[in-house]
Amino acid sequence: MMSTVSVARLPVLSLGFRPFFLAAVVYAVFAMAVWFASYGLGLPATFNGLAPALWHAHEMVYGYALAVIAGFLLTAVTNWTGLPTLRGWPLLLLLLLWLSARVSFYLPGNGLAAAAWFDGLFSLYLLLAVARPIVRKRQKQQSGVLSKVLLLGVGNLLFYLGALGYVDQGVQWGLYGGFYLVIGLILTMSRRLIPFFIERGLDAPVALRNSGRVDVAALVLFVVFFGLTVFTPYARVAGVLAGLLFALHLYRLAGWHTAGLWRKPLLWSLYLAYAFITGGFLLSALAPWLPLLKFPALHAFAVGGIGLMTLSMMTRVSLGHTGRSVHEPLRLMPLALALLVVAGLVRVLLPVLVPAFYGHWIELSQLLWMVAFGVLLLHYLPLLLKPARG
Repeated sequence: MMSTVSVARLPVLSLGFRPFFLAAVVYAVFAMAVWFASYGLGLPATFNGLAPALWHAHEMVYGYALAVIAGFLLTAVTNWTGLPTLRGWPLLLLLLLWLSARVSFYLPGNGLAAAAWFDGLFSLYLLLAVARPIVRKRQKQQSGVLSKVLLLGVGNLLFYLGALGYVDQGVQWGLYGGFYLVIGLILTMSRRLIPFFIERGLDAPVALRNSGRVDVAALVLFVVFFGLTVFTPYARVAGVLAGLLFALHLYRLAGWHTAGLWRKPLLWSLYLAYAFITGGFLLSALAPWLPLLKFPALHAFAVGGIGLMTLSMMTRVSLGHTGRSVHEPLRLMPLALALLVVAGLVRVLLPVLVPAFYGHWIELSQLLWMVAFGVLLLHYLPLLLKPARG
């Protein structure tokens, strides 16, 4: 049996990004394969009474995306505060709570209730792990990030209460609430990081345009859009707000653009991920009047936005924290990023432009997603398992 000391010294448990990025990438392939088998191949699948589409939506938000968020925050908080977060056995325990929730969906009997308990404990433990160093250093500017982690835990709880029959609208509130909370967290971190990365990642100096008024307006409008979309039937009012959010984020994108970013895969991928989210607001603005755009809007946010942004950030963080240059991604990474861009375009555009092959476009997008994350897994697995350089 492996001793406590030897487990604590494993490179994969030395910092939060290592086990959680590894788990997230493996799960991105596995969960999409299960969804493909159910949707594309018609194989019967039950998840303790959950319809496969609900399981897919839940696991993309609270399984995959939350694992990426956990790995990113456990690593970023150490950088922000200078204080350590979870390592060794405590980090392994957090990972096992996340994994136990994923496995519980397949257990007979009370598997759904077990998943709720494991996910609840995971969310609470994660919140405490990232809050402790922030509180100790009194970094009030991180309160927005902490609030989103807390609300993600509440959203997941609402989902389970709905699925178990205790809250009538719990499933809808939990799924849409968690989904847009992840988008909100990405927008918050993107505003901090994308212009910073672009300005410092190009071969020549560049000054990008940012606006404090746009930042405030985008935040306020998103909070109202979130509340209307998740908790009310006022879809057209939410659509108007989505149109305003589209305009604000398009203004940001224009201010962040410079020709040099297209020569850097880990810059153009972040930029295009933000562009997908911006496009998602445009489609959301049109969807109340053109209902066929509802699911393309959601998947502009999901595949192109969350998927491409998380894949890009996992790549960047993994390179930087293992002693490698973020300006020189490993050989096949541009391919993985490009495949995910195509997956997003296929899922968003082709069902609208060529609806006769709707199901086939979804299946093609699923396959492209799996290949993209499979390339990432094979390419970056050694980075996550081996000690850092230097």
